[in-house]
Amino acid sequence: MNKLVNDFLFTTPLEGTGEAAREAKAWYEKVTIPTYGIGKPEKNPMFLEKRVYQGSSGVVYPHPVIEKILDEKEDTEWNAVFLENQYLKIMILPELGGRVQMAYDKMKQRHFIYYNQVIKPALVGLTGPWISGGLEFNWPQHHRPSTYEPVDHRIEENPDGSVTVWCSEVERMFRTRGMAGFTLHPDKAYLEIKVKLYNRTNFPQTFLWWANPAVKVNDEYQSVFPPDVHAVFDHGKRDVSAFPIAKGTYYKVDYSPGTDISRYKNIPVPTSYMAITSKYNFVGGYENDSRGGLLHVANHHVSPGKKQWTWGHSDFGQAWDRNLTDEDGPYIELMCGVYTDNQPDFSWIMPGEEKTFSQYFMPYRDLGVVKNATKEAMVNLEFEEGKAIVKAYTTGVYPGSKVILKYGKKIFSEDLFDFHPATSYEKVMELPCGADPKQLKVEVKTAEGHTLVAWQPEPDAKKEIPEPAKAAKLPKEIGSNEQLYLTGLHLEQYRHATYDPRPYYEEALARDPKDSRCNNALGLWYLRRGQFAKAENYFREAIKTLTERNPNPIDGEPFYNLGLALRFQDKNEEAYDTFYKSVWNAAWMENGYFQLARLETMNNRLEEALEVVDRSLVRNWHNHKARHLKVAILRKLGKIDEAKKLIEESLALDSFNFGVLFEKYLLIPDRVQNPVRDEKFKLVIRGNIHNYIEFALDYAYTGLYEEAIRLIGLGISEQGNNNVYPMAWYYKAWFEDKSGKTTEARETLKSASGACPDYCFPNQPEAVVALEWAVQSNPSDYKALYYLGNFWYAFKNYETAIECWEKSVKINDHFPTTHRNLALAYFNKKNDSSLALAELEKAFALDQSDARVLMELDQLYKRLGHAPEERLAFLQKYPKLVEERDDLYLELVTLYNQLGRYEKAYELIMSRKFHPWEGGEGKVTGQYIFSLKEMAKKAVQENEFEKAIDLLGKAQVYPENLGEGKLYGAQENELLYWLGVACDGLGETDRARDFWQQASMGLRQVSSAMFYNDQQPDTIFYQGLALRKLGQEDEAVKRFEMLVNFGKEHINDEVKIDYFAVSLPDLLIWEDDLNERNRRLCQCLMDLGYSGLSYCGV
Repeated sequence: MNKLVNDFLFTTPLEGTGEAAREAKAWYEKVTIPTYGIGKPEKNPMFLEKRVYQGSSGVVYPHPVIEKILDEKEDTEWNAVFLENQYLKIMILPELGGRVQMAYDKMKQRHFIYYNQVIKPALVGLTGPWISGGLEFNWPQHHRPSTYEPVDHRIEENPDGSVTVWCSEVERMFRTRGMAGFTLHPDKAYLEIKVKLYNRTNFPQTFLWWANPAVKVNDEYQSVFPPDVHAVFDHGKRDVSAFPIAKGTYYKVDYSPGTDISRYKNIPVPTSYMAITSKYNFVGGYENDSRGGLLHVANHHVSPGKKQWTWGHSDFGQAWDRNLTDEDGPYIELMCGVYTDNQPDFSWIMPGEEKTFSQYFMPYRDLGVVKNATKEAMVNLEFEEGKAIVKAYTTGVYPGSKVILKYGKKIFSEDLFDFHPATSYEKVMELPCGADPKQLKVEVKTAEGHTLVAWQPEPDAKKEIPEPAKAAKLPKEIGSNEQLYLTGLHLEQYRHATYDPRPYYEEALARDPKDSRCNNALGLWYLRRGQFAKAENYFREAIKTLTERNPNPIDGEPFYNLGLALRFQDKNEEAYDTFYKSVWNAAWMENGYFQLARLETMNNRLEEALEVVDRSLVRNWHNHKARHLKVAILRKLGKIDEAKKLIEESLALDSFNFGVLFEKYLLIPDRVQNPVRDEKFKLVIRGNIHNYIEFALDYAYTGLYEEAIRLIGLGISEQGNNNVYPMAWYYKAWFEDKSGKTTEARETLKSASGACPDYCFPNQPEAVVALEWAVQSNPSDYKALYYLGNFWYAFKNYETAIECWEKSVKINDHFPTTHRNLALAYFNKKNDSSLALAELEKAFALDQSDARVLMELDQLYKRLGHAPEERLAFLQKYPKLVEERDDLYLELVTLYNQLGRYEKAYELIMSRKFHPWEGGEGKVTGQYIFSLKEMAKKAVQENEFEKAIDLLGKAQVYPENLGEGKLYGAQENELLYWLGVACDGLGETDRARDFWQQASMGLRQVSSAMFYNDQQPDTIFYQGLALRKLGQEDEAVKRFEMLVNFGKEHINDEVKIDYFAVSLPDLLIWEDDLNERNRRLCQCLMDLGYSGLSYCGV
């Protein structure tokens, strides 16, 4: 960071003292890294309502999505921040989410975290690009929405000689704030990460925090989980396995009779596992060949999450390794969760609340599978052929330390050892005959007698494997209102992708309209989403119930929530009274008093405002918005010295409190013009217009409109008037109107309506107020209606969204995106396919350069049953657009396959490099296999058996340009069957029977295939055909009957999306009738079964 910035953040930068201050250092440096480019963000709003991502909602709004990865790399200059001490060297990339890109162990001369020497994104992230390696921080969900975006950052020198690099952001989806402080101490071989999470919104929010270090792996690598971890869960706790020896089926792999799944080489498929519970504070991994490892240490009471993820040690995983690096090979992730133990597993953070914690990452050497660890030291105690092997390592220098081995209460061995991060302790000791290893205990103590680490083997105990989680019941199936409330709350907390919490609350209210919990919950659901009047009614009902017998209820939350609903509607006098009632309860004092201080300031009752904001701060000294408000009040009261003192105190707690920083800016004397002052502030806030908006809104809701106008004006000036995010103009105009500057407001509204609408996806409830005011002030502003419709649709108020978009179109019929949005709404919410088609065709006609809309239009044609010939002719008109997108290109390939032009389909596949989305695998390889298989069948018909064998052999090997590898256990029954037929045609009977024998094997349970790794049900048909060829007619009949029976039994099923789905990329655009899809599948299976039975004469 530039010196101007540090000077602005602190009047006098903090200095270390003495020699220690020079031992840990941090600096900025530009680094050149070979980098693969990415496409442009998608300018159309993405309403991915039913997208499942990492087990929870895959909604990306208000973020744009990037769907294209470039195939060429260029040397690119990145702004890096380095930390270094005598043991470690760390490189952080603030421009890529503040990730640790490199972590180097100077003692062992190795990267203790996977160092990817190229920036090679793949479509893995929530919004698209994601890179492997390093240490990523997944917050407030997994993967982090801003993982490929820049964050705020600065260097801090600490009085103890340590240095910290802070990275911070106010994330856009839920508007919470996260900070990670990367700290190196002068005398420690660990990286401390100090984390501060702050909810700067008015509402309770949910979050998870997973630090995600990658480690380089080979056949000698194993994960190191604590010794009390006996079982692990899958995502959502939907499945469970014993650990480390798995004995059953996990991720569709049969690990019986027992397989060590702590070993990377033993896991052939993409697999996650998360420790069920542990009383230990560590997790890590170890390279048995190089004798080096990585450990994470954190307080398990707040950091229970211990997870391993791998792409799998197979062709499939190797393909993803190639997608993500050029030369650095495979890796696994050893994720470390805080306030979470699973994915998804979200915790609550209340309004104004700050959660703080530290995580420690450290290299270690020689110890193998660590049995216990602290940030200072770690030990291993192993038993082998009557011997005890004690190993120990420390992260600092501890001369004259003692390594003690006890048997019961007696000291069995005691050694003095000078510990240093460059060395480790190891000793092998003979145990007395018959000694019980469980009675041994190892301790490592400093020369002064302080215990650094200790461990005793876990006692023998029967440890039950817990049951997997169960899906939520439907509302009608739940017996009690309490369970309806808790289920709805769970769905909100876990951000479930396909289950809506509202029916659960509504069912409870249908049974008991006075239920205060569900009235409050439903009110809060609507309040978050801008439906203030509707929310108000629910809060009033909740309060009516709570005060029916007692005017002073135990819970003040509905009063607080009602106050917020009233404030958004400008009913400030009643809001004032309601907030005061909320502070009768201690739980809501902090937030209630804060809102009262805002109202007092708005009414220019500044002494009263100061009194109540102090009451808020008494409840939470780290409420950073309240600190900002108090500084502003002190400034308005002329108490400048007090204001300055509080500014410095507040910045010491949170140097990214831009509201406080702006107050410091305002207190710098303004001699008509002060460009240096402006430059300092702009450098700190990093030109992020969303930062300006968030902190300007803080001023506006305190009635300090002049400050709000000035702050957002700085943001606008930094963007350049021709490239300003439209909502910045709308907010500025609204602030001006509220401050009585109606003339200026009208002029600003002209700028707002003239701004480029690309990427404008408002999501703050305040945006509803500002945009509705803008529409009232300028009814001809079609863009304001378009933006308002975006907000309403994103937050499930579909009717109002459609009304806004329809009004927008009446004003301006030539803006394509509104027509496109209406098409989505008409089809998905109104079930009106003809209107949807007309709107989408109009959208594309208005902008024939929009490849995304072309893809959506083709998909709509597909859903409406347009003939393949018609669709192919349509796509052929736009070859450049088709080339832009993998999905469009693949549709072209698919159409050629459907029309029997298999050679053309194959030619197209082999002439392109594909970039699949994680979880969307199987599409490209499916068409690749289909084209080769059909060409092979044609060759068989023409007696070209050698050619058929060659084509089928190719279908079994995936070329690298597909971007996918073959899954372990892939069911290739059809290919094997036709290989047998081709060999039989050549007279190679034994070889043919061998292929048919293989084709007759495989899973024998029919099921629908929803995910890429599900068995396709038609494989059972080919099992039957192969069995017939082998003369096993009775077994063949059983296979065909399976298909018929499954179809009959399930054709009328009510189909729902899997409650525990981890990834579901197919339901992204047009609503699908899952029941109709199931009926077609079942009919197809019955047809296959009947045809097979007819071959058998049944």
